[in-house]
Amino acid sequence: MLKDFKPVLNILLRFIVIYLVLLFAYQFYLNSGKEDGLDPFSRMIADQVVSIQKASGFPTLLYDDVKNEQMWFYVRGNYVSRMVEGCNAISVMILFIAFVFAFYKGSQTFVFALAGLVLLYIMNLLRIIGLNVVMVDYKEYGKIFHDFIFPAVIYGTVVVLWLVWIKFFALKNENS
Repeated sequence: MLKDFKPVLNILLRFIVIYLVLLFAYQFYLNSGKEDGLDPFSRMIADQVVSIQKASGFPTLLYDDVKNEQMWFYVRGNYVSRMVEGCNAISVMILFIAFVFAFYKGSQTFVFALAGLVLLYIMNLLRIIGLNVVMVDYKEYGKIFHDFIFPAVIYGTVVVLWLVWIKFFALKNENS
């Protein structure tokens, strides 16, 4: 009976191992610079959000709150939102990568994973920009956008990418 489940168990084991290795590596990265405040990757994203918002007509500044490991977006004269480590979407990207590599299919796995990471990175930038716009112009909707709509968009993107990976790459030859 175990023989019938061996392919599924192999995929599950690969997913768990990849996920845990990436998660521990990310946690090590976070712990290594804790005294400097917000991690460098999150800072880079915050800086890119500011650049895009300025180019889009939303004058934005950043206030670095090192002690609390966060950065505040100062838009149109108001502190509208803050960037914390969880806003960088690394945990979502780790989940995406673990799933894709659990169904490893050679070099196309790396190409798809890289393309997916770029898309998730762009979606995350747009998510943060969108939240800042909502918080400036439609503050009463800020909580619903932060807690429900934008997470649904980013996780929905991951699910769509997973479905594309499974249907068009991972199981393509097996269904023939």
